[in-house]
Amino acid sequence: MFRPMATASDLPPRLGSLTFHGPLSEARAGRIVARLAAVSPSTVLDIGCGWGELLLRVLESVPGATGVGLDINAEDLARGRDLAKGRGLAGRVEFAEESALGTARGPVDVVLCLGAGQALCDPEQPYDPRVVLHELRRLVRPGGCVVLGEGFWDRAPTDEELAAMWPGAHAGDHLRLGPLVDLAVEAGFRPAWIESASREEWEEFESGYRHDTELWLAMNPHHPLAAETRERVDRQRSSWADGYRDILGITYLTLVPVTRT
Repeated sequence: MFRPMATASDLPPRLGSLTFHGPLSEARAGRIVARLAAVSPSTVLDIGCGWGELLLRVLESVPGATGVGLDINAEDLARGRDLAKGRGLAGRVEFAEESALGTARGPVDVVLCLGAGQALCDPEQPYDPRVVLHELRRLVRPGGCVVLGEGFWDRAPTDEELAAMWPGAHAGDHLRLGPLVDLAVEAGFRPAWIESASREEWEEFESGYRHDTELWLAMNPHHPLAAETRERVDRQRSSWADGYRDILGITYLTLVPVTRT
């Protein structure tokens, strides 16, 4: 039976199987939202928001609160706007396609920055969590709080493990958890809550990240873009399975600014 070759329009939806763009479970997200709602924020800023799922959940939990999500990915922002419209939140949230570097969108009551610290750093300089934390301190009001999702090493990686990770990976890419929290304290925060993604959360995220594409590859092995798509996905999967799995952690720090005298 003749079957016409698939076209580029048949490519899978981008990250369509993910609720959150990171290893974050429904249960953990619910606890984070509850802690943020207890602050009764009026304004929420989401740095590198993607489609802003956590931002929208905070707004749903705090009637009258307004939020802004910043990102440079137009497709993710469009998804966020659609989600907001479907939940009746379109009038209370703005998804802005703009850089967060040096943003004047603060100070606000709650700042979210989940795996997007690079958005606050000069792209011409090495990534520095100190810069991220000082920027977050600038953007949050007294009495507010910050939720920072940040990578850390669960243990020091070997040279062989680093070679299997992302291109150019080296031991200085991340800190251990203790030194990272110490930097938050130095930046003017107290760590009100420290938690880390579980192996199950990582596996849900890593599988969900590639799920739609893997199904598409199985159904379209001869598509003109199949070879390069397969190479990219196989490389991503190997960098996790053979590289940073059980070595790289993600911590979610709920940080409260210390009152300045």
